[in-house]
Amino acid sequence: MSYRLITVMTFCLVFSVPGLQAGEKMVRHRPELTKAVDNLVQQELASLLAFYKDLHAHPELSGQERESSRKIAERLEQLGYSVTSNVGGYGVVGVLSNGAGPTVLIRGDMDALPIVEETGVPYASKVEVRGASGSPVGVMHACGHDVHQTCLVGAAHVLANTKEHWRGTVVMIAQPAEEIGTGAKLMIEDGLFKRFPKPDFCLGLHVSGDLPAGEIGFTPGWAMANVDSVDISIFGQGGHGSRPNQAIDPVVAAAHVIVALQTVVSRRVDPIEPGVITVGSVHGGSKHNIIPDDARLQITVRSYTDETRRILLDGIRDVTVNTCRAMGCKRDPEIVVRDDEFTPAGYNHPALAVESAGLFRVLLGDKRVQELPARMGGEDFGRYAKELDVPGFMYWLGSIEENTYQASIKPNGPALPPLHSSKYAPDPEPTLYTGVKSMASLALSLLEKK
Repeated sequence: MSYRLITVMTFCLVFSVPGLQAGEKMVRHRPELTKAVDNLVQQELASLLAFYKDLHAHPELSGQERESSRKIAERLEQLGYSVTSNVGGYGVVGVLSNGAGPTVLIRGDMDALPIVEETGVPYASKVEVRGASGSPVGVMHACGHDVHQTCLVGAAHVLANTKEHWRGTVVMIAQPAEEIGTGAKLMIEDGLFKRFPKPDFCLGLHVSGDLPAGEIGFTPGWAMANVDSVDISIFGQGGHGSRPNQAIDPVVAAAHVIVALQTVVSRRVDPIEPGVITVGSVHGGSKHNIIPDDARLQITVRSYTDETRRILLDGIRDVTVNTCRAMGCKRDPEIVVRDDEFTPAGYNHPALAVESAGLFRVLLGDKRVQELPARMGGEDFGRYAKELDVPGFMYWLGSIEENTYQASIKPNGPALPPLHSSKYAPDPEPTLYTGVKSMASLALSLLEKK
């Protein structure tokens, strides 16, 4: 038995789902609703496309999602949801109660990125804001959060128009500040699970930049990583470049630290347990012939389990302090783990993920649903299920135009623009159709049948 399988089995034991008997499936396929859902999505698709294009043309940076939240709140109110705005910043919570039954949370994030758009689509963003230096900075939905918001609104529409078929409560969340890893935390701290119904299931989707529109990818178990940001300052003693013996060179010390940090993963972490330490930024000195007084490193640290995270962070501290001492630094380095930027790992409840994938195969066809390996990227959606110890599931929504995708997989074919690229452009109609249909159908399959 592999370690991964042991991990999955262990996590299965900690979840209890109200109303389910032992061995009973969580996802109860509702074939009688398949046509009704499809009709509702088709009827609403033109409106959703217009909504998406408006969001795409008017992106807002993390913590500044004023208009995005207003637009979503208005849509939810029109559908009969009880709406509360300004939760944890510009977060929006829409609640639709429909009798006794499970509570299902569906989340869509709202924030965009500081990128100048180069997609060439007619509805491209022309938004600019003032950066920290005072110079203009472009703003773009380069990570598909405009798709996520639109799918949230679309699923809300389907659920509001099928109330005669289900019982329970739906909690729709439009979340701010995902890109900086704080939005989910801020909403929880602002009483998300005290002021509003506590979910029995947490659902989300995320666009994929390497799946064609109309397809879905899923990952049972660990799907996204813990993400930590670490700042290190190394203190030496400056001097002239011609007389290094009269100085304590922090740049050399930093170089030794960078190399030594790679042994934390290779020699302290279990070889079959994922872990990443990447030094993404190195700063030291200002001139060719000056040995500076200090050097600074910025590091991203990735893991899945809490134990591996602890080993990595402790190892960074041990290696850095002792390497600097060995290099003769007169003062220990400063090591700051940026708790404000921490994003916890995303864990997909294995049974919920597999059963959901089975439902998607019924809806879309076997060839349009595929299991994908876990990734070391970060996403704060995992906070919701972890906070309440309930099943959570985020799946990947294909977004690439079919011909573009097919060209990319040919030998020497053109590479697809990745997420966070200035050229990333989803194919909106099939992406939204698949996203709304899959999410609404999954929610209905978790709610009680009337």
